[in-house]
Amino acid sequence: MTFVNITALTVPEGAGPEVERRFATRQKGVDAAKGFQGFELLRPQIGETRYFVVTRWDSRENYETWTAARPTDAHTADERRGMSVDVLGFDVVPLNG
Repeated sequence: MTFVNITALTVPEGAGPEVERRFATRQKGVDAAKGFQGFELLRPQIGETRYFVVTRWDSRENYETWTAARPTDAHTADERRGMSVDVLGFDVVPLNG
């Protein structure tokens, strides 16, 4: 079952362009992770001020394996920059007819 991770980023006012630049120049290490299917950065427009980082995985297990192998200070560095980070996870519900 496809697993979707959404990381919600609350950023300081005016910091949106910097967030977008950082993601545009990201190292893309996740792209080679087992089970990784895709990445999107969503810019807030209506009803929300947070940015959303969306990744799709072939399974929750592969997502969790990747997160366990990441450096543990990744979100701590963001928090030092004045951002707050909330991590959400969802299974994609198959809606077959």
